[in-house]
Amino acid sequence: MQTKIPRRGTIRLTRRGRIALIATGALAAATAVTVPLLLPDDNARPESLTIPEGWRSSQVYAAVDKALKVPAGTTKKALPKADLKLPGDAGGNPEGYLFPATYPISSQSTPASVLSYMVDTANKKFSGSHVTAGADRNAVNVYQTVTIASMIEAEAGSKAEMGKVARVIYNRLDKGMPLQMDSTINYALNRSTLATSDRDTKIDSPYNTYARMGLPPTPISNPGEAAMRAATSPTPGDWLYFVTVKPGDTRFTANFEEHQRNVAEFDKNTRHSQRS
Repeated sequence: MQTKIPRRGTIRLTRRGRIALIATGALAAATAVTVPLLLPDDNARPESLTIPEGWRSSQVYAAVDKALKVPAGTTKKALPKADLKLPGDAGGNPEGYLFPATYPISSQSTPASVLSYMVDTANKKFSGSHVTAGADRNAVNVYQTVTIASMIEAEAGSKAEMGKVARVIYNRLDKGMPLQMDSTINYALNRSTLATSDRDTKIDSPYNTYARMGLPPTPISNPGEAAMRAATSPTPGDWLYFVTVKPGDTRFTANFEEHQRNVAEFDKNTRHSQRS
């Protein structure tokens, strides 16, 4: 997804387009020297940086470092001086607001300018009436909606499941149940895995949604538009539990005993794949 139409000065014409302009006299005043300088060859393409849905801020920083060919860690160090337009709830942490998209990169780009572009894009996406209305319906604010969307992005196996995952989160919040999301523990431990041990669920972290009630303090990834739609308009249902038994087979239920049987099947499949 391209998030911005290039400014008039950056639009590149094809050779056919240049010939047409010259034929109509639009470029008649241009000299033979200035034409190629103003209109580069067709093979010239602006560089770009693509940020996938669900990347954590640490992954984004590393990608910006690489794209700008600066030493590792430069982009993260630029945060304090980047003057990012983040909501007050974020406390200066851009997690959740580095919007997934394809961004143009030029010789004038800096870590701060690229991060600002991402955050400005997120603010535009998250300020729409459908987002604010959805947040109001679900009794949360926009920042909390982004946090929920980040968990949906991390937990859902496909876009089709996102609405159901969202509903599980809201149902648990409404019933005063801990969210018990493995993705938040993975974020605390800076890892990605499907295997969460009993020991993991006891770590002392505000992101431990097994031990702490409510939402984690910040988003745990940078969600895309599909996850935000799910967070604002969750699928109707009474589900309280879900587990991906095997790829393509995520089971949602409101019954704890049924959920336990599904978890046992997941464990069986996991042991089998480890032996294979």
